Amino acid sequence: MDGTATTISNDSTVKRRRTPQTDAVNTVAKKSVHSSQPSFLKWTFSDAVYVATHHWVPCIFAMGLLFFMNVEYTLHMVPSSSPPFDLGFIATRSLHRVIEASPNLNTLLAFLNTVFVGMQTTYILWTWLVEGRTRATIATLFMFTCRGILGYSTQLPLPQEFLSSGADFPVGNVSFFLFYSGHVAGSVIASLDMRRMQRLKLAWLFDALNLLQVVRLLGTRGHYSIDLAVGVGAAILFDSLAAKYEDSKRKVASANGFGNGSST
Repeated sequence: MDGTATTISNDSTVKRRRTPQTDAVNTVAKKSVHSSQPSFLKWTFSDAVYVATHHWVPCIFAMGLLFFMNVEYTLHMVPSSSPPFDLGFIATRSLHRVIEASPNLNTLLAFLNTVFVGMQTTYILWTWLVEGRTRATIATLFMFTCRGILGYSTQLPLPQEFLSSGADFPVGNVSFFLFYSGHVAGSVIASLDMRRMQRLKLAWLFDALNLLQVVRLLGTRGHYSIDLAVGVGAAILFDSLAAKYEDSKRKVASANGFGNGSST
């Protein structure tokens, strides 16, 4: 009993002795955190060299930010009486003239593009209906719904040089939302799924066909360049959101004892 009491007494003494020291250390640490110098004041020339050599991608984007700030603040706006300026239209000017001069070629390209749209649609539905993986299908539903909202919210004028075709999808001159490109976004969603499943050759095929689709859409003036670029970004965004959605449903199902939830 005496030994135990002595031990307890010693332990409590140690605790009483250590507590003020610990508090003092914590107080000093808190003060050092709040009173420390800003990070940029500690930078050296070697730090700048390290950033430039090891983080050159953000450095390029930083220079791009400064460059386009200057461009934006000095650029004369396109007058309302003129058609929109599109660099992609300028780059495909020769292709546009060739397609405009050959209606049969326009029909053929439109038909091939529609076949490609059917390929990506078939693949996305296959992943859900046959393989039981829902991510690509959910991403596509998210993507087209958001496209409809944005396309209706800001309705862009159809390019004056638009070359329609009855073999195209959407058919002929039927109205459609320009922003953003569902053609491009759907293809990227399918390609991302192929890469997750290690179907790399098929993914590269879809990427190549998608690139040809982009050139064709610019050549026929079926989309502005910004529609196509945002289509790629939208696909990546909604594919990520679909993964988060599935993950949240799995967690809910697991918490309720319903197994693993939906598959990816």
